[in-house]
Amino acid sequence: MIAIGETTGKGRGVFAWTHIAAGTQIEEAPVVAVPATQVEDLDRTVLGDYYFLWGADGKEAAILLGTCSLCNHSYRPNAVFVRNFELMTITFFALHDIAPGEEITANYNGDPDSQSPIWFPPEP
Repeated sequence: MIAIGETTGKGRGVFAWTHIAAGTQIEEAPVVAVPATQVEDLDRTVLGDYYFLWGADGKEAAILLGTCSLCNHSYRPNAVFVRNFELMTITFFALHDIAPGEEITANYNGDPDSQSPIWFPPEP
């Protein structure tokens, strides 16, 4: 259903191989939770750009062990992610139909409608 490929101005990204209908689960993958006391250390590594905020207060981090860990940010995303603290997973769902070859993107703020700035200047 999905594959990693190159995307202009962003490096690697995740793309649909087949049509993905709105509401479809794209991927559910496990995470490795990082305690809040270690997040500052994580920020000093290359993984600092790849983790998800985690825990009830969002002070922990989670490294996603799936293909969607390489989804790029968009303020007009076609996917949304849902954290499941109990199962220690993150699941990506299609917000609308995604065509074959289309890049799968998510809003890194967690809310697909959020326009809050992220920690780097996003590509259009």
